[in-house]
Amino acid sequence: MMKKIRFPKREIRAQLGVGPRDGLPLAGSKANLMMPLSISMQRSTSTSLTFLLSPTYIFTLHFNFISKSNLSTMASLTNAILLILSCFLAISLSVSARPATFLEDFRITWSDSHIRQIDGGRAIQLVLDQNSGCGFASKKQYLFGRVSMKIKLIPGDSAGTVTAFYMNSDTDTVRDELDFEFLGNRTGQPYTVQTNIYAHGKGDREQRVNLWFDPASDFHTYTIMWNHHHIVYYVDDVPIRVYKNNEARNIPYPKMQPMGVYSTLWEADDWATRGGLEKIDWSKAPFLAYYKDFDIEGCPVPGPANCATNAGNWWEGTAYQALNAMEARRYRWVRMNHMIYDYCTDKSRYPVTPPECMAGI
Repeated sequence: MMKKIRFPKREIRAQLGVGPRDGLPLAGSKANLMMPLSISMQRSTSTSLTFLLSPTYIFTLHFNFISKSNLSTMASLTNAILLILSCFLAISLSVSARPATFLEDFRITWSDSHIRQIDGGRAIQLVLDQNSGCGFASKKQYLFGRVSMKIKLIPGDSAGTVTAFYMNSDTDTVRDELDFEFLGNRTGQPYTVQTNIYAHGKGDREQRVNLWFDPASDFHTYTIMWNHHHIVYYVDDVPIRVYKNNEARNIPYPKMQPMGVYSTLWEADDWATRGGLEKIDWSKAPFLAYYKDFDIEGCPVPGPANCATNAGNWWEGTAYQALNAMEARRYRWVRMNHMIYDYCTDKSRYPVTPPECMAGI
């Protein structure tokens, strides 16, 4: 939207946009935080203001001075516009805030004594000990959209443990599933994240990436983006896996069954760490993982019948049908520097390369 705003002795053209971090437009997003992110000021005839709306979305105001006279007032004008827009957006966005507590969107499915709500229910602690692990699930299923959580993984010696965040159709015969599995490690070794995709009942599409940071020292955002065009796994803003919709090549793609959102913390020392060579050390128990900022944006099932086929859903927009240039560079960087296993190149399992592996991104 272009606006002309007139002031005495000068004219400013302002461009207002709200969108994901690449600056493209969005529709139907949730935002719960509005604060200044950055102010770009130069000794020239232009400036810009950027606000953080959520971990994914930003608000940016760009304006240019047409007259070069009296530029010394630009900083004051910037502050005035910043204050006005902050108040306006804080009010207008408050009606679409994210869920305030864990129990609004989720329910405990396994060992409620091992899931503890903290910070008034806005975060949770998962516990694994010799008695039990634990798990939770969304109250609804969803067909397409985006799901993200901030997770702080088990610190120290976590070998033999698995912290999982995934979507699942909960169907016995023809399962669809999208997996994040965080595989515990010995102290000092990198944390490995394994992803897997089940489509129309067929899985065995594992990829493993060593994380390039310590995921137990702070919270990081893990996201699954799922639309009609592709499935993308993100770690923070970095795509680590892409699975394209190539049904035209007779490659199965999950699009018919809604999926719930699940998470579990459990013992898997028969395979999780170095193929089962490293066993869990129960003297280090209890093992604790933390979750917060639960965000689900998608088509609930049951829900509006035409939601999943609505091309106007923001996650179906042009900006989300393929990786942008920055995302593609980050994706290649991860694969070149941090991928340690890819089923596509495992000739012992697949002498003939699976067709989806040749589809690109």
